[in-house]
Amino acid sequence: MTKTLLVPDHIAEKRQKEKEGVLSSAYVKEEERFFDPSKLPQKSIDRLPQPTGWRILLLPYRGQVKTEGGVHIPDQVQERETLATVCGYILRVGPDAYNDTDKFPNGAWCKEGDWVIFGRYAGSRFKIEGGEVRILNDDEIIATINDPSDILHI
Repeated sequence: MTKTLLVPDHIAEKRQKEKEGVLSSAYVKEEERFFDPSKLPQKSIDRLPQPTGWRILLLPYRGQVKTEGGVHIPDQVQERETLATVCGYILRVGPDAYNDTDKFPNGAWCKEGDWVIFGRYAGSRFKIEGGEVRILNDDEIIATINDPSDILHI
């Protein structure tokens, strides 16, 4: 059985403002639900870790803030979905990623700025100011996608 918590709009907006960090400012309107890296302050981008070797740095997809009916989704549910998501936005690619021609004869599977699907438990997760990021190996990317909201999250 799942529990749903309905929160009035003014309280949900107050909570959202309280938890906003550096990464939160890069998300476009809540309705669009897309990460826009051009909205990140340049100092924030420079402060992100640079993956070494064949590793890739990505930001997991956060999902919706409101349901289609306009009900705010509680923070705990959003955090649980972020942990369980299989979609992410490629922030940085390490210098040796996809350089092995034996392993990747057709070239790179993805590049910076792509939305991708990866294994549910793949990579290492860690928190930075404003959110959580993951570092994966280059061969842990399963597919590229156009819109992460097309993928149903469990």
